Amino acid sequence: MGNKKKVLLAMSGGVDSSAAAVCLQNAGYECVGATMLMQDSGESGAEDARAVANTLGMDFSVLDVREQFKKEVMDEFVASYLRGETPNPCIVCNKKLKFGLFADYAKDIGADYIATGHYARVEKYGERYAIKKGLDERKDQSYVLYNLTQETLSRLILPLGSMEKSEVRELALDAALKNAEKKESQDICFVPDGDYVGFIERTLGKETPEGDFVLRDGKVMGRHKGIIRYTIGQHKKLGLGIHTPLYVLEKDAENNRIILGSNEDLFVKTIEAKDLNWMAIEKPDAPIRALAKIRYKHKEQPATIELIGEDRVRVTFDEPQRAATPGQAVVFYDGDTVLGGGTVI
Repeated sequence: MGNKKKVLLAMSGGVDSSAAAVCLQNAGYECVGATMLMQDSGESGAEDARAVANTLGMDFSVLDVREQFKKEVMDEFVASYLRGETPNPCIVCNKKLKFGLFADYAKDIGADYIATGHYARVEKYGERYAIKKGLDERKDQSYVLYNLTQETLSRLILPLGSMEKSEVRELALDAALKNAEKKESQDICFVPDGDYVGFIERTLGKETPEGDFVLRDGKVMGRHKGIIRYTIGQHKKLGLGIHTPLYVLEKDAENNRIILGSNEDLFVKTIEAKDLNWMAIEKPDAPIRALAKIRYKHKEQPATIELIGEDRVRVTFDEPQRAATPGQAVVFYDGDTVLGGGTVI
């Protein structure tokens, strides 16, 4: 018993991380749990996680990261929208908190590994560690884990990567866990009602200003109700009252304008990205071929990735892609293995 490897498991109170605890115990690890308290209203998840830990006889703690979460995730979410971007806060949270502060806490308590309930796998790719897709394609979360470091990956266990969601539910039921049939959250955790515009304006303490809808040639087509209310590719609820369908092509935050055009104008062959993280490979010194995915639900597509600066790449797709959106991640794959990724600019 004294030779058991100690694992710190991130527990959200949901069924996935709870089932991960069962997997780790079944594999012979000494599993201890911790929940990150990110918001004042976050106790319910912590209490569900505590109840599971008690059922399984695990040590459990709550880490108060509310200050860091507000600064690193919530405030940056607002700032990104004001810059005209569409951010993915889960990716930021993974890097800064779930695999940052959490990993630091694991070292403090002498844990050999950290673990989460993500549907992805960690494997060696040559001499490096890399994330691979989860075997349940409908649940695969490799896209949101592209920015993990080699040091983190070397200590990371993802017990659910080789399981189907139905197996996870069954495992939790067999273990008599109280949250075995708990519904999954589909929204951003700090915007549970999905009203991100309301969240941003409450945070700012004011409404975002109206501005012009314009075509690429500068022709004014009407007034928008605040740049944060629109996304690239949107064509409904623009309120223009014209028969020709127009789509949001760009958000010009500096001039508070939204540029409109046709659906065909949304398709591009080339995008650029920054804030790069290379995972399965070192930073390439020559163009490489890979599959590139530009949002969570996007099917990755063949492309050429070329470094054009110290921290910038150009991604040229074989076929034009629709509605590439600044602020979202572009992730590069070799088959089911994550090569790396960055933020679309």
